[in-house]
Amino acid sequence: MIYTVTFNPSLDYIIQVKDFQTGQINKTTYEKILPGGKGINVAIVLSNLGHESTALGFMAGFTGKEIEHRLENFGCASSFIQVQEGLSRINVKMKSNEETEINGQGPKIQREDIEKLFKQLDQLTNQDILVISGSIPNTLPDTMYEQILERVQPIGCKVVVDATNTLLMKVLKYHPFLIKPNNFELGEIFGVSLTTRDEVIPYAKKLQELGAQNILVSMAGQGAVLLDEKGEVHQSRAPKGEVINSVGAGDSMVAGFLSGYLESNQDTQYAFMKGICCGSASAFSENLATKEEVFALMDTMKD
Repeated sequence: MIYTVTFNPSLDYIIQVKDFQTGQINKTTYEKILPGGKGINVAIVLSNLGHESTALGFMAGFTGKEIEHRLENFGCASSFIQVQEGLSRINVKMKSNEETEINGQGPKIQREDIEKLFKQLDQLTNQDILVISGSIPNTLPDTMYEQILERVQPIGCKVVVDATNTLLMKVLKYHPFLIKPNNFELGEIFGVSLTTRDEVIPYAKKLQELGAQNILVSMAGQGAVLLDEKGEVHQSRAPKGEVINSVGAGDSMVAGFLSGYLESNQDTQYAFMKGICCGSASAFSENLATKEEVFALMDTMKD
């Protein structure tokens, strides 16, 4: 089973407003509400690709119940910890002359809530995959990633980490199965600018030397690079298409990689290509990638 952890899920209220004006009454021309959060995106795409998963994390109030309800509509199972104080956040994403986001705070997570999550993680086995992604809310200790990896290390499950900079670097000693920085995040870690696939490779190798098993580096229109656990380098261009919405593309790449890895008897090249096409399929759509969209793009990459 694949488990995803989203520390601070949200309801994303996506709107369009023509010529937004501050201090005035503005009316929307488009509205959409989606469950949000990096781990939740991974769970939804896995469901679209035909894989079961269970979404973990923290929920609170009527907004938390709505997130769970909307996840169910996507065919996703969940087992969230219900927090007593506060509400799961609503994030407003407004598209107008400029794009503007207003993100809520989320609930106040207590120590007992964290312990409940740890007890859930104690039930994992060495056959499971755990995906941890996204930022840590200020109501959680900034060592949450480290605490979780240390907790599950004796279990032997595969852990995927999609986090940036310090959060990522501090967990490499636990040898995560997969990490997925983009080229800008990778460059930021080492204080360099990385614009080509060839430039990415030596820095991916540095992360592998520090403990990561597989390093998947996304590069938007430039494609991606994978340094696999055997030390082999895989490179690919990006599929051709028009970018409509890049939100969730990186999460979709993670889901596609895991899907391909499980379906192909651990063939990292196949997993790599499916990950790239899954990320692109989400970027080329208003919604997260579907199975049909992913395989259509994979067909275009066979030449």
